[in-house]
Amino acid sequence: MRRAVVDLQSYRPIWAVPPETLEIIEGAFGQGWEIVNVSEPTCSDGDGSGSSQEVLAAAREAEVYFGFGIAPKVAEAACGTLRWVHSAAAGARASLSDSFKTTGAMLTNSRGIHAEPVADWVVMAISFCLRGGHAAVAGQHERRWSKDSFTDGSIPVTELSGTRVGVVGLGGIGQAVARRCLALTMEVRGVRRRPELHYLDGVTWVGGPADLLELASHSEVLVICAPHTEHTEELISAEVLESLPRGAYVINPSRGALVDEVALLEGLESGRLGGCVLDVFAREPLAADHPFWDHPKVLVTPHISAVSDRFWGRENALIADNIGRYLSGAKLRNLVNIELGY
Repeated sequence: MRRAVVDLQSYRPIWAVPPETLEIIEGAFGQGWEIVNVSEPTCSDGDGSGSSQEVLAAAREAEVYFGFGIAPKVAEAACGTLRWVHSAAAGARASLSDSFKTTGAMLTNSRGIHAEPVADWVVMAISFCLRGGHAAVAGQHERRWSKDSFTDGSIPVTELSGTRVGVVGLGGIGQAVARRCLALTMEVRGVRRRPELHYLDGVTWVGGPADLLELASHSEVLVICAPHTEHTEELISAEVLESLPRGAYVINPSRGALVDEVALLEGLESGRLGGCVLDVFAREPLAADHPFWDHPKVLVTPHISAVSDRFWGRENALIADNIGRYLSGAKLRNLVNIELGY
């Protein structure tokens, strides 16, 4: 009998697999399949599941594995039989260990599933920056009525309409961000690895990776939506940050490793940058003594931009569709390019 392992019992309730998802998986595979539901809570953070003794035992002879990424030990346990791994996370970097690559299995992820809530968070972040949110929060913490600073021009406040937004990465999340910005009559530019794939009407300009400095020079708000790969490590470098117009804002719902955090802090301290809103960091949780916590130009959120009560509805549809494709031998949706890392 063929085996599929479901390792989606996240210790975070919002991500824990609901009973209806298990029913969908069992129904989609049908007869001839043993569906093993791992009861041990697993980690849904950082794009990588855990490797408890229960899941290691279940993974032996598994053909299919559903998790939040796949840990190297799990891949090792399933090596020889594993053919397909589906990750309920959007990122893939943590799954692409040498142990996984040795299996020769296909990897699909949940890119695009998180696009709507992340794009909502980005709109919140843009509004926060442009409407003086950093100064308002600082005044609240100090119990200071700061109206004079807003009305004498000391605190920059502008409207969303006409603001120039640069989107780094115009994939599923980047396009959802662009659609919202365009609906609010902002001016949108972007870069992506393959600019010829761009099809979103209304975007002013789309360039390739070599055009990042050009994008930065036109971006009053820079939104980072690219995946974390070996090619995007510290993609937002000091040079990119220095290319932004004076007073620009940086918004990152992607991965902290994409940003040179030291250069970002220097840009904030020097006054070149107007501020930033960060949901992700190079090391998480963010250390208690990190300067981001107390910086008056930084709003920190704890990697929650993707949180949504509608996640499993979209994820269920993806899983059911891909099981049908797998059983029929058709190409899977959201297939990760192992070499590119996303």
